Parts: sequence; C-alpha cells; structure tokens
Amino acid sequence: MKKDTLITIGEALIDFIPNETGCDFENVTSFHPKVGGAPANVCGAFRVLGGKSKFITQLGDDPFGRKIEKELKNFGIDTSLISFTDKANTALAFVSLEKDGNRTFSFYRNPSADMLFDEEQIKENMFDDAFALHFCSVSLGDFPMKEAHRKAIEIAAKKDTIISFDPNLRFPLWKSKEELYKTVHEFIPLSDIIKISDEELAFLTGEEEIENALPKLFTGNVKLIIYTCGSKGAYAYTKNQKAFSPCEEVNAIDTTGAGDGFIGSFLFGLKSMEKTKDTLEKITKAELEKMLHFSNQFCGESVQHNGAIDSYKKIQF
Repeated sequence: MKKDTLITIGEALIDFIPNETGCDFENVTSFHPKVGGAPANVCGAFRVLGGKSKFITQLGDDPFGRKIEKELKNFGIDTSLISFTDKANTALAFVSLEKDGNRTFSFYRNPSADMLFDEEQIKENMFDDAFALHFCSVSLGDFPMKEAHRKAIEIAAKKDTIISFDPNLRFPLWKSKEELYKTVHEFIPLSDIIKISDEELAFLTGEEEIENALPKLFTGNVKLIIYTCGSKGAYAYTKNQKAFSPCEEVNAIDTTGAGDGFIGSFLFGLKSMEKTKDTLEKITKAELEKMLHFSNQFCGESVQHNGAIDSYKKIQF
C-alpha cells in the first residue's frame, strides 16, 4: 500500500472567533464559530495543498460534533477514523484577538469527548497508508487520549511512519506547568520531527537561544527540529544542516491556526520531496530552505483571514 497519507490524532473543537479585535473577552459583543483544534488544522492544511489526510479523534454526539465532521468532510479530509460519544460534549474554545492578530483562549473542555478516546480504539490497520503521524500536547493530559497517542505512535513507528510533534503549549489546560513540561519531554524522544515556537523555547529547554537548546532537543529519535519565530521567520535544523527563511510583511488579522498551517504545509513539502523517516537526516540546506519558504508563504496568506482551516489557501510548492 502506498504510504502517502498524513494522519493526525488529537482534539477537534469549535473556535468561537470574536467579531471585535483589540479588546478583552468581557468587551466582546459576539463570536462566530469556526472549526479548529490543532491536529484538525494540520490535517486541513495538508489536504488544502493537495495531500491526503485522515483525522483520529472523538467528538460529542451533539450539533457541534456533527458540524465539525461535516466541515472536515467538505475540506476533503477523511473522517472515517472519527468516532462519536454521548458521554461528553464536543470541546469549545472562545478566542480574543489583539490588534496584531495574536490571541488568547478560554476553553470549555472538562472533560470533552476527545479526552475520552482510549487506546482500545486504535487499530493496527489505521496506519497502513500513513506517510506521517502528527500530534500535539493538548490531548496528552492525564486522561485516556494520552494512552491512545502512545499506542498510535508505537504502531506507526513500526510501520516506518514519520512521527511529528508540535507541543503547541496551552497552559490553562494543565493542572500545573510541571506536569505539562514532564509530559512534553516524555513524547519528544518518540518523535522524528519537533516543531516549536520562539514563545515555547525557554519553557521547554531553559534556554533563550535556539542554538543553545538544540542539544536538549536532539534526543531519542529526533532528526529534524523546526523553530518558528512568527513574523521574524523560521529555522530548520538537522544534526548536519541549518536553514532559515524570512517572512514577508503582511497585515495579520488573525493568527489562529498559523502554526498548524506551518507544520501542515512543511509536512506537505516533505511528502512532495518524497522524504521518508530514513532520509530525514539527509535533507540538504537548499531543500530545508525551500520548505521553510513555502510554509512562510502559506502562513502569510492564512493570517490575513479569520479562522484556521478555512483561512488556508492552496499555493504551489
């Protein structure tokens, strides 16, 4: 079977985007719903660009869950691995936007349906066609979905699938920063690709500069590190290469899903170049620069529109 599909696992939710920017939650008069959740967004970016993607999650058997399933299908994402439950509702996230497009979140997820997805729902054949498996940290808390991730990673890795991890830190969702730190560092060594932002570096490594942090991140199976710095550009590192690509200046309206779009488009670049788990460490500087430039372009378009998946536009690799 051809291994050409991106599979993501984790949360899907409804982002309620404010109709006003530059104000706090209490001053927002109305919100409009957009499908979100980092793993869903990554799936969407990969699919919008022309790749095949599947999403593993669990939604509430409620109107929000059905809305998510319908919209993901409309984007062309394979939803056959999505299950539904009546034991919890679909997760919601209310967003406030600053004038520069940056955002803060208020989550309704205690628990949500995705958190109750358990390892027994993960099957061997889910990953037969998987080019890469991507996940984030939001669904790695002390609930069943964490063990489902662990089983998915174990199975996928045995099938020579690239394992991609974006910690995507959301502090309000964790009992303590110590628990979040410990959990992220449990899963970093299990991954082939790590994507982190400049806002996450110090917390995860204790270092202010990425060059000093690299020895702490190249641990276990890690072969490629992607370091994003928002409007300042992005870096990529293997143990043998370093690359950088600047961003073009744009008028950012909403940065929701920008980081997800970055890693989704980067994974699409890897697939387009026919890279595999075994060839990640052999990527050249020129290839890294091409993928970084492509992902910066993709995100530059995304942040000029509201929402996540529906802000993604197809561009040529």
